[in-house]
Amino acid sequence: MNIELKWVGFDFGQCMMDPTGLRNHLVIGDVCKAIGEPERIEERIQKYRVLKEKLGSYSTIKEGHRDLIMSYVFDGREEAKEIFAAKEQEHLLVGDGLEEALQYLKGQGIRLSVVAELKKTLGPMGTDIVTRFIQSKGLVKYFGEVVTPQGKIDLRNGSIDLKYKGKTKEEGTLYDELARDLRSQGIETSEGAMIGDKLATDITPAKKRGFKTIQYTGYINSGSSEDVDFVISDFRELVDIIKGEKR
Repeated sequence: MNIELKWVGFDFGQCMMDPTGLRNHLVIGDVCKAIGEPERIEERIQKYRVLKEKLGSYSTIKEGHRDLIMSYVFDGREEAKEIFAAKEQEHLLVGDGLEEALQYLKGQGIRLSVVAELKKTLGPMGTDIVTRFIQSKGLVKYFGEVVTPQGKIDLRNGSIDLKYKGKTKEEGTLYDELARDLRSQGIETSEGAMIGDKLATDITPAKKRGFKTIQYTGYINSGSSEDVDFVISDFRELVDIIKGEKR
């Protein structure tokens, strides 16, 4: 069955971005060496593990508490910030079949956005992990914007729409703003779909606002829900699910 859409939103962490190749101990080690403190590698790896135990997962740290990586793990060493961001990107992978799917959707005339639960950034918007990933993997040509609780970044001109600031996916307030935004451009939520791995942030709140929902299980399967319209484990499967609106 095909669904006709005008807009599709992609979650970032553990969806577009596959952390399978990311080895946190290697990234921490590389940063310690670069700032001239190789003797502190094990100590800082342990600090990173402590953060993970406290906050639940490395994904949670990266999306909502990146400032703690610098202040706690690296003792506030300012020079570690840029080095960590660069080394991290070297290890992150793109989800299976993502670029092929993006090419197809773009060819169907469908607008594409990244919708990420980025609660904090280590620097100005536009230098965050999401934007860096899209740029470093050559995906900028597919996406118009990155929608986050820090604001909406227009990838074409770098402008930031602060109407989204403070709104979140889990509470649904970010989807409320997104729905208003899309309607102002002639797109109803029934003509859009949200793709993500987490039921609580990507699926259920989006479904309540009228979006179609597609659960991605290529990295983590968070279980089933009646709010899920489709399930995919490879982004290439979108070719058999989505098509552009008839013209």
